[in-house]
Amino acid sequence: GGANIYPAEIEAAIDTHPLVRSSAVIGLPDDDLGQSVHAIVDAAEALTDEALLQHLTEHLARYKIPRTIERVQTPLRDDAGKTRRSALLKERIAQAKDIN
Repeated sequence: GGANIYPAEIEAAIDTHPLVRSSAVIGLPDDDLGQSVHAIVDAAEALTDEALLQHLTEHLARYKIPRTIERVQTPLRDDAGKTRRSALLKERIAQAKDIN
């Protein structure tokens, strides 16, 4: 905890992978850290989480690498090209409450 992490920087690193179509990064509530980096990625099925994480170690400081990766097959940006970060976060928190 304590380090400033900018989602756009992490998204830019994820999006440099040739098999990634788009990504969004949000901070999920974390009991230990306050928040943990969670990446939501729309990518070709051939891209494994391990390969993506390896790619990110070449582009980001260790503390910026997502702790969790979620795969989706839906656009992560609105019609204006903006990441729907707040909506994505609300959806994830609602899902977590349903699970618990």
